[in-house]
Amino acid sequence: MTARRRQRLVLTGSITGVVIVALDGTVLTVAQPALQRDLHASFGQVQWTSTGYLIAVASLLVFAGRLGDRYGHQQIFALGILGFGAASAGIGLAPGVGWVIGLRVAQGVFGALLQPATLGMLRATYPSDRLGMPLALRTSAIGLAAAAGPVLGGALVAHWGWRAVFFLNVVPAGLIGLLALAVRVPTPADRETAGATTTAGGTRAPAPRLDLPGACLLALALVCLVHTLVTLPETGWTTATTLGGAAAALACGAFIRHERRTASPLVPLSVLRSTTVASALAVLLSASAALFGALFVSTYFLQDVLAMDPLQCGLRVLPLAVMMVLSAPASAVLQRRYGPRRTTVAAMTLLTLGILALSQLDRTSTAPAISGGFLLLGAGFGTVMVTATAVIVRQVSADHAGVAGGLQQTAMNIGPALGVATATMLVTLTAPTAAGNRPTGGPHWTGEAFLSAMGPTLLTLAVVAATGALAAAKLPRRTAGGDSPQSPAITGRDRDPAAATKAVTSGD
Repeated sequence: MTARRRQRLVLTGSITGVVIVALDGTVLTVAQPALQRDLHASFGQVQWTSTGYLIAVASLLVFAGRLGDRYGHQQIFALGILGFGAASAGIGLAPGVGWVIGLRVAQGVFGALLQPATLGMLRATYPSDRLGMPLALRTSAIGLAAAAGPVLGGALVAHWGWRAVFFLNVVPAGLIGLLALAVRVPTPADRETAGATTTAGGTRAPAPRLDLPGACLLALALVCLVHTLVTLPETGWTTATTLGGAAAALACGAFIRHERRTASPLVPLSVLRSTTVASALAVLLSASAALFGALFVSTYFLQDVLAMDPLQCGLRVLPLAVMMVLSAPASAVLQRRYGPRRTTVAAMTLLTLGILALSQLDRTSTAPAISGGFLLLGAGFGTVMVTATAVIVRQVSADHAGVAGGLQQTAMNIGPALGVATATMLVTLTAPTAAGNRPTGGPHWTGEAFLSAMGPTLLTLAVVAATGALAAAKLPRRTAGGDSPQSPAITGRDRDPAAATKAVTSGD
């Protein structure tokens, strides 16, 4: 198999994997009301079909990436996508909502295996200085799936019921998974024996052990954090949510302390201490939080204030998905020409301006004004996803590409939950009622009360996006390959992690 054909095969698998996951999330939102009616489920049970999946996937992404680094991204990818398809088929046949929730958690586990592997395979197959366009095509595919998901899901539910949306990805998942198992795609990691690494002296040394205690501590921290963020909009600050936040902070502190002391850390210290990687993760976290918080607020505005139906609302938001599809390939070119720093700062500025434009909407706003705000959001976010992800993946060697992918996906899963929780709390605190009291019991407001709170909430989210622009200022000025003397990749064989980090950041 030629190198070009190998690259195309890996790119096809990577894109198919992320499209299946993206479609699954968007079509589920459309299918949930029908699922609730058909299975006679409560609102809380239906919410857990999303919450259970999110907790499972977010808590395991980094560990799944580490498994790919050790045992091969292609094998982990095949296991993840086949398991994801099998769980989807099981949900489509589920006799009750309990089965649906349990299988959605299993789907989250397989999704965690799948997602970092899509980045790890690209990093291992493409030269470091040619990753921009594959990552851009991957991002465009996610935007296209986000745009098509609600329409496709609505059509499937209307004609064949909610079970059809889960059968949607079974066939493509099975085909891509079997292809990944049948076709051997060599990667740079194959130059070393499985389960061993080569030292500087040319001798074989055992591969580092899997850091199971570190994986458990990180999973505990993320489970507590995600559960708190998801339940906070409905319950507010209760004893349970406060304890959940405190437990997340304590587990995170214990994880960092453990990683610094263990001989085989889950996240290599050279990655953990890298200012460049931390800045790129901060950009992704703030961008996704600001975007999804703004989307949450804007959807309420369109449906509850302007009284649009879901289809009309979707058409107003469509420019966001269209610009994500178009801006991703353009961002790869811009990044190569102007460098990650200037490209990402400009993209975060567009995202901030889009949120500011939405904050000025009222009952008299026209369709061009509404769509213009979403257009800016899509252009900014699509570019940020490509540039920040490319920085993270390029800053590590192929040996740690899975961990890098896991960290990137973790930021992209926590950010939306953080953004929605922040937006809900801000609206709840600032939206008055007729009696001057604060509305309670979750996200339920009158049109006028919501409109009065929308502006301050979106302004705060714009500040969150602007904070991401400040973090983007710490990214490298120029795009460099992994062998560039100005920006060497962080490898697992660095004798001095601090020196490796200094070498990376000195090219900024």
